[in-house]
Amino acid sequence: MHPIKAIFFDLDGTLLDTLQDLTASTNYALHYFGLPERTLEEVRSFVGNGVRRLMKQAVPPHITDSQFEEIFSVFKDYYFKHCNDYTRPYPQIMTLLQELKRQGIKIGVVSNKWHSAVQELCNQFFPDTIYIAIGESEQIPRKPCPEGTLLAMQKAQCQAHEVLYVGDSDIDIMTAKNAGIECISVTWGFRNEDFLKAHNAKILIQQPLELLNIIRERTNPQ
Repeated sequence: MHPIKAIFFDLDGTLLDTLQDLTASTNYALHYFGLPERTLEEVRSFVGNGVRRLMKQAVPPHITDSQFEEIFSVFKDYYFKHCNDYTRPYPQIMTLLQELKRQGIKIGVVSNKWHSAVQELCNQFFPDTIYIAIGESEQIPRKPCPEGTLLAMQKAQCQAHEVLYVGDSDIDIMTAKNAGIECISVTWGFRNEDFLKAHNAKILIQQPLELLNIIRERTNPQ
């Protein structure tokens, strides 16, 4: 076992409960164009692969590509202005991040949310703990492509065996595998334990502070 030097987190459903703001923004855009709105649970099932994919699933099947781009533009404008209305860190997250920082572990976020929104949310909620914040951009493709995670490893100056990736979805499991690092799956996010196990989750935690036990085991193996 090697000591853990960096931990990279997914954002939505892992560090932050963003579901209400994502649902509100989705329904604002749908309502704006006279389209049927979506429930909280429907939006929960859509998240995890970027907001473009979320909106692709939220709109009716008859929507053309050009119509979709208009809807998506309204969604983006609204969400950027309202992404903090209801979004909050999950319980224990702030304590966890402070303890990781105290231990000298570099903390990063690698998300499928677009890059500017990732930076905005990290600056808002985690200004003193998040070392690296990477989202989707023209240069960084969406997870499960490993480019964002590999860039985070480069910035943290860590090797794969020194890193953990923590996320709440099947996309996160695939991302970690593609980057050659270990994945810790969380059950408090947008996917439940049965779903995660069915998608090859190997290590699951029920509460954020359980992550400290895993780090301790990696650092001081019996």
